[in-house]
Amino acid sequence: MQYRKDKYGRDLSILGFGCMRFTQKAGRLNLDKAEKEILAAYRAGVNYFDTAYVYPGSEALLGTVLERNGIREKVNIATKLPQYMVKSLAGAEKIFREELNRLKTDYIDYYLMHMLTDAAQWERLKKMGLLDWIAEKKKEGAIRNIGFSYHGNSENFLKILADYDWDFCQIQYNYLDEHTQAGVTGLKAAAARGIPVIIMEPLRGGKLVNLLPAGAKEAIVANSRGWTPAAWSFRWLFNQPEVTVVLSGMNSQEMVAENLATAEDARAGVFTEEDFALIERVRSLIRATEKVGCTGCRYCMPCPRGVDIPGTFFYYNTMYTEGKWEGRMDYAQNVGLTLQPAFATQCVGCGKCESHCPQHLPIREKLKEADRALRPLPFKIGIRIARSFMNKKA
Repeated sequence: MQYRKDKYGRDLSILGFGCMRFTQKAGRLNLDKAEKEILAAYRAGVNYFDTAYVYPGSEALLGTVLERNGIREKVNIATKLPQYMVKSLAGAEKIFREELNRLKTDYIDYYLMHMLTDAAQWERLKKMGLLDWIAEKKKEGAIRNIGFSYHGNSENFLKILADYDWDFCQIQYNYLDEHTQAGVTGLKAAAARGIPVIIMEPLRGGKLVNLLPAGAKEAIVANSRGWTPAAWSFRWLFNQPEVTVVLSGMNSQEMVAENLATAEDARAGVFTEEDFALIERVRSLIRATEKVGCTGCRYCMPCPRGVDIPGTFFYYNTMYTEGKWEGRMDYAQNVGLTLQPAFATQCVGCGKCESHCPQHLPIREKLKEADRALRPLPFKIGIRIARSFMNKKA
């Protein structure tokens, strides 16, 4: 494992474990499976584990694994204050205490203001008195480093970055988002201030692996490097010295092993002109087929009306990256046949999802578009018949 320095010279593994996508079993997170994956990463040198208050079951699972294996003091926990839920310092304190309890610890190594999208949100927190609260927590040692995770434009990112003496920050960044959100502008601005940058969504919710168009897959396979799609994405990031840690939501032993192998020998500044040309070709081919820029982060969920928003967009995109039949059939099976209906037509246009979407997608408009594409009349009839049968069985 390779390491890069945080603001105070401490080593952070360049590969971080994102704890948002653990496998579920019978509606709950699969603790035993996740534990094996976490320990495989830890034993190979991963020392940065990222979770959040709003990731269902994630903090408690991570805390349990670290405690029962006696490795809490040997790793860094990053978790987040859901600032969009906090209306007072008492509320912030309540959530923080709950997080400590879930994580079975008395301190957080890297604590983030979760999902800032606008400088006005940070101003609201300051007016609430959060700066004093942070200072007190750092003085007590309950928070070792303070930062923020960000989804918004680069202008607001730069304002937030310059407004406080941050210890680190976290941005969505990958070769599709090089010039969106905080982007390369934000990355370089943070690095210029000596602020470590943690990268989330390096594979854009798996899209840069599972939803690559055929031409992009062929270009990668034909390349003499022999790297997988995931390896190309990670290596593009590791090639940039401004990147400190790249998070990966690993949920299989195979995924852990592949990412560890990449993190073992990837270096900064080694990409050739041919490497950049391959990335540019893949990027162009993706842009030509993508219908909705959804990363599957699920911040839009739960929908008050039960719509499976990420699922709908995933299978809509699948229609144009793998084939219309594949997208529609997968949608029918995985969304259409759930016991509780989750169709886009259940949307009443409340807009709650759009207010939480880090990508600022026009979700309501795109849901209508996706539903028309995914459920032409023959599929509507077929799903209705299948649902009737399945629900009787249930």
